[in-house]
Amino acid sequence: MMRVLGLGNELLSDDAFGITAARQIERLFPGEVDVVCTSASGFDLIDDMLNASRLIVIDTVLTGTAEPGTIYELREGEVETVGGDSPHRVGLFEALAVARKLGLPVPQEVTILAVEAADCTTVGGALHPAVQAAMPVVVGQVEEHLRRGSVEAR
Repeated sequence: MMRVLGLGNELLSDDAFGITAARQIERLFPGEVDVVCTSASGFDLIDDMLNASRLIVIDTVLTGTAEPGTIYELREGEVETVGGDSPHRVGLFEALAVARKLGLPVPQEVTILAVEAADCTTVGGALHPAVQAAMPVVVGQVEEHLRRGSVEAR
């Protein structure tokens, strides 16, 4: 089954987007997709990826190069990993690589839907209007992945 992994922190303005979107997907497509929401990062994400056939990660990014609400759809090979020798720099793809080397059942197909945020630091802040406006688009992209997956399964 396809899993949607909503990342973020519900207490921090736009950082809540991934979790909010994932919960909306769970309500709209009950039984069609496995939804996991977490504020975890690094190696702690491995448990959230186990036994998923396909994984869609929803999160926010702050690139500073695009307008808030800009949506990025990326595949695993399209994302540069962060270098360094610190275990604190372990991201999603580093965790996936370790899980694969260990022979753990993690997905081979990973898609990231990331939305450019305006503010991920204001405690209790609402989603920026442009980030909020990206919600139905991201939900539609997940629905398309669900439909494509059900056609491929036939």
